[in-house]
Amino acid sequence: MAAVGWYIVAALGEIAGCFAFWAWLRLGKTAWWVLPGMASLAFFAYALTRVETDFAGRAYAAYGGVYITASILWMWSVERQTPDRWDIIGMAVALTGAAIILWGPRAA
Repeated sequence: MAAVGWYIVAALGEIAGCFAFWAWLRLGKTAWWVLPGMASLAFFAYALTRVETDFAGRAYAAYGGVYITASILWMWSVERQTPDRWDIIGMAVALTGAAIILWGPRAA
């Protein structure tokens, strides 16, 4: 799977895992939500290691833009809050930065 695919899978795992904790601590759901949340966060970590890059820091940095985008999409689709123009602009800037980090030309 290409880097973008692994980033998308990782983002889904991270957001779902973090939302499980949010649901428990902020929405009053049962603490049992933490168990699938922890499994989801472990899967996120696994998926992030599948990105083909020479350095972990580069993989993590580029993932930041994907995470921001996935978070805005989560807010829109799951929480039913329409992104405003600043959300969209920030998302575009973050994705541009991620693309530069991941695919920018490197000295040999």
